[in-house]
Amino acid sequence: MEFLDLPPVRHAHGTVQLPGSKSISNRVLLLSALASGTTQVRALLDSDDTRVMLDALRALGIGVERQGDTDDYAITGVGGAFPVKQAELFLGNAGTAFRSLTAACALSGGEYVLKGVARMHERPIGDLVDALRLLGAKIDYLGVEGYPPLAIHPGSDDSNPLAGASTQVRGNVSSQYLTGLLMTLPLLGKTTRIDIDGELISKPYIGITLAMLRRFGIDVQQDGWASFTVGAGARYVSPGEIWVEGDASSASYFIAAGAIGGGPVTVVGAGSESVQGDVLFADAMAQMGAVIEKTANSITSRVPASGKLNGISIDCNHIPDAAMTLAVAALFAEGPTTLTNIASWRVKETDRITAMATELRKVGATVEEGADFIRVTPPEKLTPNAVIDTYDDHRMAMCLSLVSLGGVPIRINDPACVNKTFPTYFKVFAGVVQ
Repeated sequence: MEFLDLPPVRHAHGTVQLPGSKSISNRVLLLSALASGTTQVRALLDSDDTRVMLDALRALGIGVERQGDTDDYAITGVGGAFPVKQAELFLGNAGTAFRSLTAACALSGGEYVLKGVARMHERPIGDLVDALRLLGAKIDYLGVEGYPPLAIHPGSDDSNPLAGASTQVRGNVSSQYLTGLLMTLPLLGKTTRIDIDGELISKPYIGITLAMLRRFGIDVQQDGWASFTVGAGARYVSPGEIWVEGDASSASYFIAAGAIGGGPVTVVGAGSESVQGDVLFADAMAQMGAVIEKTANSITSRVPASGKLNGISIDCNHIPDAAMTLAVAALFAEGPTTLTNIASWRVKETDRITAMATELRKVGATVEEGADFIRVTPPEKLTPNAVIDTYDDHRMAMCLSLVSLGGVPIRINDPACVNKTFPTYFKVFAGVVQ
C-alpha cells in the first residue's frame, strides 16, 4: 500500500488559493449540458469526481471542450434531454455525479447503465429511484435492491396517472437525491412538486442547487423545506459564463490549521458571500475559540488569545462534510467535543462515523459514537507514529493530516485518495505548516 509520512509540525501560516468547489462544479456541468447555448465554465475543479462527470457528458452527446491547459471549459448544451439514447456510464465513487445523472438519464428516454466502484454500489439510492418511478421512470437494479448499479429504460406515465404531477423523497438520507430531482424536473415539461418526507438534512447543499438553478433560468417555488415545485414553463438557459467558487469544504482544513498552529492562515476563493454552507465551518471554529476574519472572498483564522481551543457541542446538519474537520480539531481542545445530526456520514464514501472514531483512537483520543453523533475527548498527549487508514475517502486523509500539527509524526495510507477532490492537497498543506 502506498503511504505518506508527515513530519511533526507545530505552526501554520500562509495563504491558500482554494480549488474549485466539487459541489458547484458537477452541478454546473450538468446544468450546462441541459441548457440551450454554450456555457463558459471558469475555474472548474480538476479532480476524479469532475473527470467522471465530464466523461459521462461526452458519452451522452454533450460538447465538452477544454480551453487549453486551463481549468476553463466550454460546454455546449442541448436544451433538454440527452441526445444519445444508449450508453453505459462508469461514475467511480462520485455521489454528486451518480445521483444527478440517474435522474437526468431516467427522464431522457433512453437505455442507460450506470455503475461505479464497489463502494458506490454500497451507497443507497433506493429513495431516489422510488421518487423517479413515481414520475414514470423505469429503473431496474442490477445487483442488490436499493443500490447501484442501475439499468434505466425509456419511461412512461401510462401506468401512473399522477406521473409528472408530484413525487416525494425522504429528506434524512442524502440531500443528493433532492438535488438530482430538482436539477432534472424541467425535462418533464410539466408542473411538478416534490414533497419531502421527514426532516431535510444538509439544507445548505440544497441552497447551492437552488442558486445554480437560478443561474440557468430555473425558478423553484418552495414551501419552506417541505416541498419544492418546478413549473411547466421552466427552461434551461445558459448564463453564458459562470465561475466556480473555491471549495468551502476544502477550506475547513486550512481554517482549522490556522487555529491549531497559530496562523494566520488565509483561504482565498470562498468567504462571506459564498453560496456554500460549509463556509459556516469558520463560525464553528469561532465557537471553539478561534479568531476568524472574513471578507467577501476569503477567510482568515488564528489561534485564540488563550492559545487553546475549547470543546463544544454542535448540531452539524448545516456542515456535514466540514464537520469531519471539527472531529480532528477536537484533539486540540480543552474538554470533549460532541458533533450531532451527522447520520449522513454513514452513507458517504465510507461509514465516516466509524472510520473517524477508529482513527482518532489511534492517536490517543477517547471516542464515543452513535447512530448520528460522535463525541471526542482529547488525550493528554497525542500518540506519535500512528498509521492512519483512509478508507478510500479523500476527507479522511485531509482531516487526519492535521494531527501532525500536534508535533507528532503520522503516516497516511493511500494518500492518493485526495485526487477525488483536491489532488494537490498534501503539497499545499506542506506549504503552510512548519
